Amino acid sequence: MARNRKYDIIVVGAGHAGCEAALAAARMGMRTALFTLNLDHVAQMSCNPAIGGLAKGQLVREIDALGGEMAKVTDKTGIQFRMLNTRKGPAVWSPRAQSDKKAYQLQMKYVVENQENLDLKQALIERILIKEGCAYGVQTQIGMEYNADAIILTTGTFLRGLIHIGHNNFSGGRAGDTAAETLSSDLRNAGFELARFKTGTPPRLDAKTIDFSKLEIQPGDNPPPAFSFQTKAITQPQIPCWITYTTEKTHDLIRENLDASPMYAGIIEGTGPRYCPSIEDKVVRFADKTRHQIFLEPEGYHTREIYCNGISTSLPEEVQWELVHTIPGLENAEIMRPGYAIEYDYAPPNQIHMTMETKAVENLYFAGQINGTTGYEEAAVQGLMAGINAVRKLRGQSPFILQRSEAYIGVLIDDLVTKGVDEPYRMFTSRAEYRLVLRQDNADERLMPYGYDLGLLPETVYRAFEKKQACIDAEIDRMHSVRVKPKELNPFLATAGGAPVNESLSLADLIKRVEFDYATLAEIDPDRTPLPEEVTRQVELKIKYEGYIKRQTEQIERFRKMEQLQIPQDVNFREIQGITLEAREKLSRIRPVSVGQASRISGVSPADIAVLMVHLKARTQTSKLG
Repeated sequence: MARNRKYDIIVVGAGHAGCEAALAAARMGMRTALFTLNLDHVAQMSCNPAIGGLAKGQLVREIDALGGEMAKVTDKTGIQFRMLNTRKGPAVWSPRAQSDKKAYQLQMKYVVENQENLDLKQALIERILIKEGCAYGVQTQIGMEYNADAIILTTGTFLRGLIHIGHNNFSGGRAGDTAAETLSSDLRNAGFELARFKTGTPPRLDAKTIDFSKLEIQPGDNPPPAFSFQTKAITQPQIPCWITYTTEKTHDLIRENLDASPMYAGIIEGTGPRYCPSIEDKVVRFADKTRHQIFLEPEGYHTREIYCNGISTSLPEEVQWELVHTIPGLENAEIMRPGYAIEYDYAPPNQIHMTMETKAVENLYFAGQINGTTGYEEAAVQGLMAGINAVRKLRGQSPFILQRSEAYIGVLIDDLVTKGVDEPYRMFTSRAEYRLVLRQDNADERLMPYGYDLGLLPETVYRAFEKKQACIDAEIDRMHSVRVKPKELNPFLATAGGAPVNESLSLADLIKRVEFDYATLAEIDPDRTPLPEEVTRQVELKIKYEGYIKRQTEQIERFRKMEQLQIPQDVNFREIQGITLEAREKLSRIRPVSVGQASRISGVSPADIAVLMVHLKARTQTSKLG
């Protein structure tokens, strides 16, 4: 007989989405259970043991500002830290860390295990229990039932996961883990549409068989940039990564063996990530390139395993051996684990609301790769938002939805719900229209007030944030008020090759010049009070880019006006005359909550939006007359 146990919230899957969802729910006071197939694989880094990167680093800092865990765990377990894109403007600077794969996993598991209100359990969930269109629990493989008021599903690549190496394939959620074979049919029976995506991973090599003398070293930054706003300094030693390249011989070998690739042999049905292609795909799609860059990345302090970033492949293992040996420095390298491709089910994300709750089943939430995304960071932010919104709904509170103008998180979720996916979705800075105000360095300013109000940030952390912001504001005011006379200023300008001036200039005027920064102005600003770098960096960016930020802020205000034009949920789009058939179908399927969201749906034209606004205005007037 099945035994029942009641929780407020149940999270299925303990990957990066599941951990953030469960921690958020528990920290907000909900009795939470987190289920995983294997307790030893909580927060497993199935692919590259790295956190952050272009745009992804922004997501991790936003997680931290809202009270999530990924940034703190990364700072504790990272083995190399870098700030990417620093030759470009600050809008696209992104932190990245190579992590100790096993240490990251164990640290996150430790946090989860020690979190109040949170139980961690090992079980294979085979059914979501649903009654009258509402989820109320889960059933395990052995028939145990656990009831809850909300269920968050974070299945990763485990839904009918199928691993491919050459023409051989076998069931698995990832190498070494079983797949969830029956949950997909359960979801289909509940009314969900499912489709197939594909991703892959490269071979791992034994470091003692690599000739590092032939490789280009890639050290970390000094000092290493932390992810968490709460981290004072990264103190652990950094390990270098290494760079090498494929050769023409590599490409010839791949072309000769394309018929052995499950992707080119037509065995794989799922669509793969365009922006993270396999080495087979690179060679075919970029036939004019004579070489492709490969990053050799250590997987930890206490292992010899090296991750080969850049040669993801599903070719037969014997071909992988030959392939690796055509690469400089890897002529005698031993493969410890072969690369592979994996196909899995996902649910097209037009089936979820902006809160991550599904449209078909009330109190059931999807987060992570089940929504068609790829990447640890993309998964983690969805888990965090699902956890927050599940709690708020159970408490009868309003949804917590971040706008595109507030966070990369808002961009990601809006893209998923509004635009859908036709390939695994990953975040890029180019997806964010307002990236100058969504920088990685100001995520605390943008989101910590939310994190504090939600109950996810401790009082001490929030008060420290308020103190920092007060220092920034005070120093900006001082920079605008302190003026330097020509007598003192011109000799200083001359040393920098600048023309003399005839009138006094403020320190703010000077810092806007390309040749000056906050540090160089110390010579003519002897009375300044020493301030932390995190404060002076913000002062400099806010003043130097003041004009650009002002223009983007004005754009955001126009955007907000469109977002404030709400669309009632009972509007029947199919009955609105004057909009195209395609627009009616897509508006009916996605059901946007605002005119702004409707305008971003592919296939909905400005003319359709104009008709929609006329309809809404007429409806409002009719309502007032009634």
